[in-house]
Amino acid sequence: IEAKDSSTHGHSSRVLLCCELMGITLGWDPKTMEHLRYAAILHDIGKIGIPEELLNKTSSLTTEEYDAVKMHPALGAKILQNIPHLEQASTAILQHHEHFSGKGYPGGLSDKDISPLAKVLAISDAYDAMTSGRPYRPALTIEQAYDELQKCAGSQFDPEIVKVFCEAIPSLAEVAQKRSAGNVDPV
Repeated sequence: IEAKDSSTHGHSSRVLLCCELMGITLGWDPKTMEHLRYAAILHDIGKIGIPEELLNKTSSLTTEEYDAVKMHPALGAKILQNIPHLEQASTAILQHHEHFSGKGYPGGLSDKDISPLAKVLAISDAYDAMTSGRPYRPALTIEQAYDELQKCAGSQFDPEIVKVFCEAIPSLAEVAQKRSAGNVDPV
């Protein structure tokens, strides 16, 4: 996935780390954690069906180009749809760009219709995207990302999940630092 979209190197691994910490913080059982891990590491698999020139474009996307990029959750879910043990991960992948308010994509789902896995995945994905530089914009600081998540709580993101996420982030930074030093096994 990352070989096709060079600007997102390490993104899926960082999203996985955020999701793992969130699942642990929320007290999710081992089976749910397994589904969350699959969803996190595979959440952008649908991008293999998106033209590289769109994924690596350094200027603004046209409406048509953006509509094409927005197909990646549905493409990802379709790729995984016939793998029985990935059914919950596939649903989370399909829904990870849905918004709490119902204004997301691809289905325009809102609050209760969005799986808890997708809610955690959406925040983790957005956080990493905001705190990582992209060809079209610089990275935000952690504080700026917190502010943006909190600003979007209740519209884009589930406000309860945002609250838990922002409280868990200091732990995330510590875990990430230990992992990069080789002092911690994956969760």
